[in-house]
Amino acid sequence: MLLMLLQVSAATMAEGASLPPAGASACSGCHAANTAGTLVPSLLGRNPVDIEAAMRDFRNGSRPATVMDRIAKGFTDDEVKAIAAWYGAIKP
Repeated sequence: MLLMLLQVSAATMAEGASLPPAGASACSGCHAANTAGTLVPSLLGRNPVDIEAAMRDFRNGSRPATVMDRIAKGFTDDEVKAIAAWYGAIKP
């Protein structure tokens, strides 16, 4: 997980993006850069508004989940916004 986050961080630094915000490493374990063959989507380059909406829906229970409902409750709105913006800025 740390290796994937470091690879993503290195790629974004090369593109001039900022360091990952607090909490972003929690996402990279399941939402890896290459999620081919899994049901878990990559977050790289996704619209930050979509990521924020998904987290809000997981948190309030309106989106079905196995673990994301519990994970989403561990982040503040500001943390979700920062993480979503950071992932959204990364070119897949």
